[in-house]
Amino acid sequence: MKPHEVILYPLMTEATNRLLEKENKLVFITNIKATKKDIKRAVEELYNVKVSKVNTVITSRGKKKAFVRLEPGYSATDVAIKLGIL
Repeated sequence: MKPHEVILYPLMTEATNRLLEKENKLVFITNIKATKKDIKRAVEELYNVKVSKVNTVITSRGKKKAFVRLEPGYSATDVAIKLGIL
């Protein structure tokens, strides 16, 4: 899968904003068929960061939400500013 097929769009709510600031995590809606490895590779390629951990959940609406924690040397806030969601 290509990176643009894996990551559909970033998600920004009040709750995800707290994750962004406190836990250095970004939240994305991803392709339902994407694996954690696919998501990690796509985020690293698209945003030039190193990913520490990926957690996924299927929402009640049938979409896959990925919680992506960045390595300590990288700032999720900087990535959010580049994306224009912060």
